[in-house]
Amino acid sequence: MRNKIYKYLLLIFSIALLVLFRDYADAIPKVFAQTQEQKLQELNKQIQEYEQELGRLASQASTLSNQIAQYDAQINLTSLKILQTQEEIMLLGGRIDQLEASLQVLNNAYVSRVVQTYKMTRLNEPVLAFLLSPNLNDAVSSLHYLKRIQEADRDLLIKLQVTQIDYQSQKEEQEVLETKLKAQQAMLASQKTAKANLLDETKSNEKKYQQLLAQAKSQLAALRRFVTSQGGATILTGQTKCNAWGCYYNQRDAQWGNIGLGGSLYSAAEYGCLVSSVAMVATHYGKTVNPGDIAVNSSAFVPGTGYLYHSFSVNGISVSITSVSKTQLDSQLASGKPVIAGLFSGPDHFIVILRKEGDNYIMNDPFLENGSERHLTDKYNVGDITTLRLVSFN
Repeated sequence: MRNKIYKYLLLIFSIALLVLFRDYADAIPKVFAQTQEQKLQELNKQIQEYEQELGRLASQASTLSNQIAQYDAQINLTSLKILQTQEEIMLLGGRIDQLEASLQVLNNAYVSRVVQTYKMTRLNEPVLAFLLSPNLNDAVSSLHYLKRIQEADRDLLIKLQVTQIDYQSQKEEQEVLETKLKAQQAMLASQKTAKANLLDETKSNEKKYQQLLAQAKSQLAALRRFVTSQGGATILTGQTKCNAWGCYYNQRDAQWGNIGLGGSLYSAAEYGCLVSSVAMVATHYGKTVNPGDIAVNSSAFVPGTGYLYHSFSVNGISVSITSVSKTQLDSQLASGKPVIAGLFSGPDHFIVILRKEGDNYIMNDPFLENGSERHLTDKYNVGDITTLRLVSFN
């Protein structure tokens, strides 16, 4: 009788143990504690407030103080988003740690139960149980408990599989958040640089800022005039060509043609001839830069205009654009320096003049389809050149 009681108690204990493991898996601690949830809610509230503030500032007059206020709001907004992402990463890290612990417990429990169930199955093999048991009721009860244990084993296996899937999902989400954080940190650095560039360019002077806006407006109108005269700026593919000189880039290339310069509404396809020309010259000097790299860099442009500063940084490279007299064209080319030439009165368009061969100037035109290594006079006249720019890099 004692053996029977002991046997039943052992079976009941085994089932209870399995239920305990099952409940443990169900009750994986939630790391989103109340204080942490409140912190995220507060961050979301502040983010919404700054987004509303940016909308309000954008609707006001274009003044230097207003633009600086927009930069400050953008910087604060991005800083809050970084804090939000860092908080999400921290909370997710806690959840992953607990999932790892749960996986270990469940895995150990499952391995232990497989061994025990195998032994019990051998001892309680249905035919032997009925043949050897002196009591039919005892045999039926033993088989009933064994069935319950086997069902609990299956539940435990399912819990283990679900936890493994959840763990993998959380790890993937963590990688996404880490990538997001890096992008936000890069954006914050760019916004701070953009603000500093604007203050440096204007010397914190409202009059200089308005002059800068007027120059930008005039230049954009001239570039638009050229594009209209060419029938528009359709997007092209497969335009980039690199050789011993450097790379030819087309502003209308699908890789960057639809990018708004500096985050503005002015696309590289229509307004990116100077950007593309600078990128081409950069490759001649061994720099790894393409038009898209410059186009997405808000700190390289007068805010909201797509108008390129004469000094900026891209990919960690300092770029400086200086104007020289057009009478220096031949001497600059003779010294091995490519020159960016502005065409027509605006200038309405920019090209790179690579060298002079006899009486012919060889150009890279960023607008023309397959515009690399072309004779200037295939499309323009030498007299169309109105300005020259040299580009240097550090």
